[in-house]
Amino acid sequence: MTAEQAPRPRVAVVGGGIAGLAAAYFLRDVAAVTVFEGATRLGGKLAVSGIAGVAVDEGAEALLARRPEGTGLAAEAGLGGELRPASPAGAAIWTRGQLRPLPRRQFMGVPADLEELAGSGIVSAAGLAAARAGGQDAGDQQAGDQAVARYLGARLGPEVVDRLVDPLLGGVYAGRSDQLSFEATMPALAAATRDGQPVTAAAAALLDSAAGPRGDGPPAPVFVSLPGGLASLVPAVSAASAADVRTGAMVRAIERAAHGWRLTVGSAHNPRYEEADAVVLALPAAPAGRLLAGLPGAAAAAAGLAGVTTASMAIVTLAFPDTAFPAAPAGSGYLVPAVDGRAVKAVTFSTVKWPHLRAAAPGLQIIRCSVGRIGEEALLHRDDADLAELARAELAEATGVRGRPAAARVTRWGGALPQYTVGHLGRVARIRDSVASQPGLAVCGAVYDGVGIPACVASARAAAGRIASYLRAGQHGPAPVGSTRAAGGQ
Repeated sequence: MTAEQAPRPRVAVVGGGIAGLAAAYFLRDVAAVTVFEGATRLGGKLAVSGIAGVAVDEGAEALLARRPEGTGLAAEAGLGGELRPASPAGAAIWTRGQLRPLPRRQFMGVPADLEELAGSGIVSAAGLAAARAGGQDAGDQQAGDQAVARYLGARLGPEVVDRLVDPLLGGVYAGRSDQLSFEATMPALAAATRDGQPVTAAAAALLDSAAGPRGDGPPAPVFVSLPGGLASLVPAVSAASAADVRTGAMVRAIERAAHGWRLTVGSAHNPRYEEADAVVLALPAAPAGRLLAGLPGAAAAAAGLAGVTTASMAIVTLAFPDTAFPAAPAGSGYLVPAVDGRAVKAVTFSTVKWPHLRAAAPGLQIIRCSVGRIGEEALLHRDDADLAELARAELAEATGVRGRPAAARVTRWGGALPQYTVGHLGRVARIRDSVASQPGLAVCGAVYDGVGIPACVASARAAAGRIASYLRAGQHGPAPVGSTRAAGGQ
């Protein structure tokens, strides 16, 4: 058989979220890719459905524009011209009895301008004095990874952490600053403070660097989305990958085979087997760990993944007529510190944040309320009607909105957000070292290098690069043609 006649290598991607689909896309030129997704739909935490007749995201809703991985993938999938910027409207913190403007000069809640912080009223006079006293302390005192609250609290005081840093982290991870790793959740700030910069100066430098050169035009958008919902990215990337995509195809085991890998797919009572030259696991921590636990030599990876905890949350989407608000929402939304004891941790005024959504929903305000932090699982046991009423009541207290919503939708995301707790970077390094001992195997997804879409895409590209290098080295054997086999048909 000539090289031209040789069958293409086959890669199995396990997991059809954005990381798995991106990995399939990046491998399209070097292999025949099959994506196995256990659920009945693709997309993972990307999903969209209608509320009040408008398509609105149920999960992730925005791409961070300054990271090119997400916008670049959208462009390669044919959606670059459809990306829409978020409104530059500011956000707020609902704390100490009222909505207070979120300082624009802050980096993940770390203030770069203490005078702006003072004007916001977010912290008390005592809290501001503590920040002034410690904000100029050098950052080179750090000894190993620490919790965000411990590291920043020692420099800015506990009140800045509780009322500014913690709600920002809670919005991203649904986690708590006394558990989350400073090194893993704020790597750029950690690196800058290791060089001896005070935290406030480091935050200012990072903000200036992200802003880039100042021109005469409008500032570049921070976030972008798509007019049909960010979940529109899913079918576009799936189609661009040219992969054989199979939903309802649960992978129950992976093992080494004579010519690469064998996957056990389907129900326990009626499994089938698939063979591939290489495998990418694009799964959350628990299912990835279960697959690796049965693989000789991958015990360290399985143990590391078993050590990753996750937070559950719910998104309550409410649609109100404009007339229900005493005044139109002025900003894009607000965050709520955990110390204030509220159920809703973040609110997005979606039709303010996204002008394209406002155009699609004239006369309506669509509001997105995020409920649930780690440790608040009992709250999420309430039924949909109770959660929607709880969100409405807290929204009314904060904004004065009157009456009942015209429509409500509750979307639950169980175990959706991995927690980057202290030691996370070392844990990920051990997982990857263990996986690297398995030729033709790679991992990617939100567990490793960031929970946002750009970070997931970056991890998918890295995993695809590892697999492509392995395949090009020619150390694999050809997967048999027509390799699907029923149990017992070996």
